[in-house]
Amino acid sequence: MKFVVCENYDDMSKKGADIIADLIKKKPDAILGLATGNSPLGLYSELAAKYAAGKINFSKVQTFNLDEYYKIKQADPQSYYFFMHENFFSKVNIASKNIDIPFGDADDAVEESKRYHDKIAASKGIDIQLLGIGNNGHIGFNEPDDALSACTHNVLLTESTIEANSRYFKSADEVPKEALTMGIGEIMSARQILLLISGKSKAAVAKTLTDNFVTTQIPASFLKLHQNVTVLIDKDAASEMKIK
Repeated sequence: MKFVVCENYDDMSKKGADIIADLIKKKPDAILGLATGNSPLGLYSELAAKYAAGKINFSKVQTFNLDEYYKIKQADPQSYYFFMHENFFSKVNIASKNIDIPFGDADDAVEESKRYHDKIAASKGIDIQLLGIGNNGHIGFNEPDDALSACTHNVLLTESTIEANSRYFKSADEVPKEALTMGIGEIMSARQILLLISGKSKAAVAKTLTDNFVTTQIPASFLKLHQNVTVLIDKDAASEMKIK
């Protein structure tokens, strides 16, 4: 892992956007693995600004999103489909046919998971996978457990994740209790991984990334086995880490 300590969230977002923009300039048909939540929001804003300024072209870019709540309709303002279109896709010239997000209102979660896995497997491979990290160490919605799934699957969300995500809903009771998520194997198959970590609330879990242990109880620890991971972390999140 390569750790880059950033001054603050804005600095982290700009550095992350530069990495993705540089990739697209070198490879216009790049395949991006995307994430939702507060961590990448600033990065998406920076990428949209680069597009508006004529510095980057998304017309040939293809995307796969990490996850989606289950069950939830695409038109629901809390769906990740809605989030991505509201905060990014509507602001750049990406073709709708090149966007894929797990269908959160699918009748059969197993069949939808297979469809998504097969679509990723049939692609030329994700060039860069964008990630955030949960307070409990989850990446995507791969929650701490005795075993982790390699492929896209239906998962029950932990109480800590439901509580953390309740800030986006009227109450924790309204947060979906399940999700569809890429598996650890699909995440690890990306050629490059870009992990964003921001805020003091993430300091404890960020610190675990600097030890030598890999455990299913901290799914993000598996990133230590990947050969090309860049961690952009602000000073607050890095406050418990001993890194230069």
